[in-house]
Amino acid sequence: MSILLFLIILVVLIVSHEFGHFIVAKLAKIRVDEFAFGFPPRLWSVKMGETEYAINALPFGGYVKIFGENPDEESLRGPEHARSLVTQPKWIQAAVISAGVVFNILLAWLLLSLGFMIGFPTALGGSDFEKYAKDTALTITSVIQKAPADIAGLKPGDKIISVSSGKEILAEINPETVKSFIENHGEKPIGISYARNESRLETLITPSTGVIENKAAIGISMDMIGIVRLPVHKALWEGANNTYFLLDETARGLYGMIRNAVMGQGSLAGVTGPVGIVKMVGDASSLGFIYLIGFTALISINLAIVNLIPIPALDGGRLLFIIIEAVKGSPIKPKVANVVNAAGFALLMILMVVVTYNDVVRLFIK
Repeated sequence: MSILLFLIILVVLIVSHEFGHFIVAKLAKIRVDEFAFGFPPRLWSVKMGETEYAINALPFGGYVKIFGENPDEESLRGPEHARSLVTQPKWIQAAVISAGVVFNILLAWLLLSLGFMIGFPTALGGSDFEKYAKDTALTITSVIQKAPADIAGLKPGDKIISVSSGKEILAEINPETVKSFIENHGEKPIGISYARNESRLETLITPSTGVIENKAAIGISMDMIGIVRLPVHKALWEGANNTYFLLDETARGLYGMIRNAVMGQGSLAGVTGPVGIVKMVGDASSLGFIYLIGFTALISINLAIVNLIPIPALDGGRLLFIIIEAVKGSPIKPKVANVVNAAGFALLMILMVVVTYNDVVRLFIK
């Protein structure tokens, strides 16, 4: 089931990204030869007008073949040269190349907005959403690995119902009272009753001072989470706010990862490939459809940011070529551009294999 959901999400992300390139090229009267999901070998295709629409066997990607995107003699001087991408003004070329990224961001915004229309789990601390919230509960948002809470089996998404120690039961449940209760009882066992999906569970946890220096803790982050359902106009606005926040956080995280790699401190520990994403899709779907919507929006934003990296074969690399040509006042030689793009594509495929291998290893280690 997780694999099927992953493939559906992949189709949505790829189609939205490639449709961005496709529709802007069509609007600019540029010839589009092929719109394909997946990579060859080909399973099915149909030609409508001048464009061939295809489904290929390898589902990890997709592409739009735009005339003149990889320049040759025909696209530069042939009878259709006026409809070639490479002969268009630089701003049109940039618009076509960047459209995929823009459409991924728009998809994320629409998905997040839809989530707020349906009812999104939202942190209420310090927000104005309380009047729109239902089913508010103290919810675990993260668990530190190998901390007492992790060893006891607590997971993100668990809702804390009650906290006790001996005969003392905590009267009011919120992040501050639970934190203080745990700290005040030192390394004495704490009983926690919590809800997971439709089940009510209980566990006994002994706090440790090794999780947070000089304080007893069990290794969790908590927040008051409620299901927030907003009117359409507020949902669209909040969807935009969340899209901007996720774009900013994702870009900062990617920058930090690249900086560490340049400084020789890089690691694949925080990088997830297709195998890892399949597992994450399964985890999100187990929490409910609304979580799957949010996860798809997050992946769409990640796809947009990654595509802006100035590596040949990615949209960012092609935009870099356009900027270089605009500055130097002449086009890059087609042979050079095609060789560099092919090398960039080969590098991406090698990276994909390495990341996938890393995902599989992590599955077996766990």
